[in-house]
Amino acid sequence: MGGSDTEVGTQEHSDEIPQQTNPLEDDLPLAREAQRAVRVLNPAGAVTMPRPPRRRVFAVANQKGGVGKTTSAVNLAVALALHGNRVMVIDLDPQGNASTGLGVEHGAGTPSVYEALVDGTPLEDIAQRVEGIPSLYCIPATIDLAGAEVELVNVVAREARLQKSIAAYADELDYIFIDCPPSLGLLTVNALVAAEEVLIPIQCEYYALEGLGQLLRNIELVKAHLNGRLRVSTILLTMYDKRTKLADQVEREVRGHFSEIVLDAVVPRSVRVSEAPGYGQSIMTYDPGSRGATSYFEAAEEIARRGAKLSPRRAGQQKEKGGN
Repeated sequence: MGGSDTEVGTQEHSDEIPQQTNPLEDDLPLAREAQRAVRVLNPAGAVTMPRPPRRRVFAVANQKGGVGKTTSAVNLAVALALHGNRVMVIDLDPQGNASTGLGVEHGAGTPSVYEALVDGTPLEDIAQRVEGIPSLYCIPATIDLAGAEVELVNVVAREARLQKSIAAYADELDYIFIDCPPSLGLLTVNALVAAEEVLIPIQCEYYALEGLGQLLRNIELVKAHLNGRLRVSTILLTMYDKRTKLADQVEREVRGHFSEIVLDAVVPRSVRVSEAPGYGQSIMTYDPGSRGATSYFEAAEEIARRGAKLSPRRAGQQKEKGGN
């Protein structure tokens, strides 16, 4: 898309790129971009992102807007999918930014997560495959989602609508990333009830921790009353500007408080990362050589390696289709 198609038009396919499930996809511009991303980010194929022993469901949440929440959900999902994982992104924000970033249709009338929440439509009927990345799917959000919280007020077990939809999804997945809206309303509660893990992006800027305490309290309330499996497993530092002392101060404060759940990878402030959604792409395919892309690649690798150490889900636990 944009100017990036011309960058890859003359490049040859590498033997290091896994075979696509459909050979016709090699002719798609985004398929070529995806192959180029793997060549640039992992040229020797030395980095592997092992699949977890069970499906991992993340709620990507932060009630503070503009912290890189959607950007993180999209780029981590793409990085994992490019390296052998089966991934789904559920766009739970009425703005539909994750849908835009993945280049999937989400205009008015498109079957979306709204139908899953309100009407109980199976996710299989809504999921769209992301162009060029066969193992990545998106459940889009449309503007209809803005009214979902009101429509669900009188619905029985309204907090568990998304969890029920995910549990009924039959196809095998390794990761689900739920992109939450920047609020603590019923949509975010649905995500927290459906998830087992919470990933919190925190920007390395002034007021970085503003509102975080309330988010953590809400997570604890959901854990106590609705989802005992829920835990904050991952914190990702975003918008890091190495030229400022403030960024370094915020990083030290976050690492000091949250310790080992903070990823080593830090995502820098980047114009290229901001540009990518405008072309319907993640930074991984838009500019795989950029610092933003390599940072998300490193973060995804950390998440994958941590996930590989998880124990398989025991019989009798929540009924899900496992990762293996």
